[in-house]
Amino acid sequence: MAACSGDSHLAPHRNRFGQARIDIFTTEPSHLSALKPNPARETGAPQFDDRDPRIAYNRVFFALLRVQRCLMPRIEKSLARFGIRHPIWYEILYAVEQAGPDGVQMLTLQERLAVAQYSLSRHVDRMEKAGLIRSKPLPGAGRAKSLHLTDASSGLQDEVWQVYVRHIQDALGPKMTTDEAYDLVRVLNRLYD
Repeated sequence: MAACSGDSHLAPHRNRFGQARIDIFTTEPSHLSALKPNPARETGAPQFDDRDPRIAYNRVFFALLRVQRCLMPRIEKSLARFGIRHPIWYEILYAVEQAGPDGVQMLTLQERLAVAQYSLSRHVDRMEKAGLIRSKPLPGAGRAKSLHLTDASSGLQDEVWQVYVRHIQDALGPKMTTDEAYDLVRVLNRLYD
């Protein structure tokens, strides 16, 4: 899949007047050789020929989207054999398992997963229909409910996790060191904490 290989380069774009414009969607340096470590080489904006260093934030955003778009279809295809129709289902199952016999409240889950209430409700309804979770009304809490694993989903998270491990390590392992991965996680965690 060439679009996901990480070695494509988008040419500079020009507007209708022939003026070059900054391509904020390009996540790669202006020269592929810049990808190789070289302590003498400039880093940052000069590496990408960006006149405005703030473009770096756009590059981060679009690079994250591109990685997600490249990796998730492969993961989703593998998850289907477990009856998992959307990647967030694994996160829901994991949170429910971690909550133990008391289950997890929908509001807690919504906050933990940073997902809109309507979207979470839709996924939970589908998971209930698939027999993966069950919901119980919380006494005295109006429409609030807690989620619990079913016999069919008990232990399923361990099998599904191996799908993620395989695909993620196959895709990212050859392209970054373990130290780089930990550094990246530390930076990315700051974006939503």
